Amino acid sequence: MGLTVLMNAGPWLSVPPPGYGGIENVVATLVPELRRLGVRVVLASVGSSTLAADERLSVFADGQFPSLQRPYNQVCGIAQAHLGGVVRAVRGRDDIDLVHDHVEAVGLATLAAMGADGPPVLHTLHWDLGKHPDLYGQLDGGNRVRVNGVSAAQLTRAPAALRAHSVGHVHLATPLAVDADRRPAVEKGEHVVVLGRINPGKGQDVAARLAQRAGFPLVLAGPVGPYHRPEELAAADGQARQNPDVRYWDERVAPHVDGVRVRWVGTVAGRDRDDLVASARATLFPLRWEEPGGTAVVESLALGTPVVATARGCLPELVTHGRTGLLTDDEDELADLLVASSLIDPDECRREAARRFTPAIMAERYIELYDRVRSLAGPVLRAA
Repeated sequence: MGLTVLMNAGPWLSVPPPGYGGIENVVATLVPELRRLGVRVVLASVGSSTLAADERLSVFADGQFPSLQRPYNQVCGIAQAHLGGVVRAVRGRDDIDLVHDHVEAVGLATLAAMGADGPPVLHTLHWDLGKHPDLYGQLDGGNRVRVNGVSAAQLTRAPAALRAHSVGHVHLATPLAVDADRRPAVEKGEHVVVLGRINPGKGQDVAARLAQRAGFPLVLAGPVGPYHRPEELAAADGQARQNPDVRYWDERVAPHVDGVRVRWVGTVAGRDRDDLVASARATLFPLRWEEPGGTAVVESLALGTPVVATARGCLPELVTHGRTGLLTDDEDELADLLVASSLIDPDECRREAARRFTPAIMAERYIELYDRVRSLAGPVLRAA
């Protein structure tokens, strides 16, 4: 194919990440498939990343995630330092055909500011587009900088200037979807699982209250701020309470976590995550925000576990109501839907994942977008 892409994963976590890491997991899923299809990948990440790539670029030796939610004036230089390394690398060579950027706000702003001599850019939007209205509302990337969403619903919330730069959306994928339709059935337990970072938008407090009220066992799996294990959070000092996710945990979720009916197991990954989800009767997404991408949703389907969720953001795009899950606009109805989820066929969930959410499908779609972005950009005017 002869295409060289600089894949900018950012400075926050290694690729693949050590457990939780939504964007980094997307990059770790995408890059091997791109390389299989003949794309040459220069990975811009941190030095501790282990993902195979044709070349690597790093400014920081290890992930800077623990700093991410500290006060802005203490950490504002981290993403800029990483992007500075990316810009220097791009300006110092002429073989980068496209930059595929995943760094929130700073990546888009920096790469758009490079001017006409920079390479074409595709910036993937992984987050709520209600954020950064001043940046998105005034974006001018010319013909060179384009964006894509991770769902159609996400892009409907974008300001007009951002939508004008969009080349469409690409649903997220999971390696678990490969041959998911051939995976043997797993015996289901009674527990319900909520996967994801403990955060008000994810609604873990809703899930915990429902479990206590309706009497079903609930497992919460995901980090609280920078803390991946209960013992890490227990050992944290008072400074940790400045983190908004830690405050949410302390005030809204922890009072309902008794270690029996409701348990928090921290971040789970690999085989532990797969076993936890595959044996659950359902995964629950009591969302309070417009979920943009839903990695945990497609992972659940690939593992043969129905999804029960509030019908927000991308959920209606990923879940077929009555066939692979159950959706509602009323969070008070979620407990009843968890009971009804036993009627959903796990084999149908796996078949749907194998049909729609494999890494190969995602990679092929991105190659289509790369071609479109490069065509729209026209000839690159390299600096003399």
